Amino acid sequence: MQLAFTKMNGAGNDFVLFDNRDARVELTPALVERLCDRHAGVGADGIIGLVPCTSGRADWAWQFFNSDGSAAEMCGNGARCFARYVQRLTGGPGRFTFETVAGVVGAQLDGSLVTVDLTPPGELRLNENLQLSSGVETVHCLNTGVPHAVLFVADADQAMVSTMGREIRQHAHFAPRGTNVNFAQVTGPGSIRVRTYERGVEGETLACGTGVTAAALISAQLNDFPSPVSVRVQGGDQLEVLFRRNGAQFGNVRLRGPADFVFEGTTEI
Repeated sequence: MQLAFTKMNGAGNDFVLFDNRDARVELTPALVERLCDRHAGVGADGIIGLVPCTSGRADWAWQFFNSDGSAAEMCGNGARCFARYVQRLTGGPGRFTFETVAGVVGAQLDGSLVTVDLTPPGELRLNENLQLSSGVETVHCLNTGVPHAVLFVADADQAMVSTMGREIRQHAHFAPRGTNVNFAQVTGPGSIRVRTYERGVEGETLACGTGVTAAALISAQLNDFPSPVSVRVQGGDQLEVLFRRNGAQFGNVRLRGPADFVFEGTTEI
């Protein structure tokens, strides 16, 4: 069977998107891994299928899988790409909602820039000490649809993202499902740089929208930054995290940034 797809990227985080409103394609872990393989497949950090929303809570819904075949609750960069894809495919309005495992997400399109209204973050935990092979490290945790740990570093260029990121992702403290790991550098008032080791991709990606959001909100909490917080990701793009903060509670959290079409094609599945 031939699968028509669209390749997109959000700040360097890339995805294969396709129309599955007729439920013609069953996304098995093996198929997802093959499509995401950068040598034998299309190549992507994840797969996103457009499906009808059956709950009545949103305009649309998605199927989202990481490149290792695991289902994902939420992805900020994927959400922006999905919003542009749906608008182009359906010709619908520039603002709509879609349902994810993490909850209903709102999207507002302004050309290639997309702002997504994220689900309320939770499980904020600050100043947790982890025993690692290199010694004790202090991490801060927040669930922005998926769990994230954030470490602040003096120089993001020197951060040991692959080795330390993998160790923290698999640490017993975050068992059984593990966590995403973000290395954040404060570069100025209301400005940070972030590199992310993504669970499910099992390596560093050029950007992670939920990780950017977690790092920005924790930075705001620790440094009293106002909204928005500007974040530069490893791919070089700038994202903005907008929010309302009341003590340690965050609301109206939004992520703004680019979502770009790369190419369209078909592949045998």
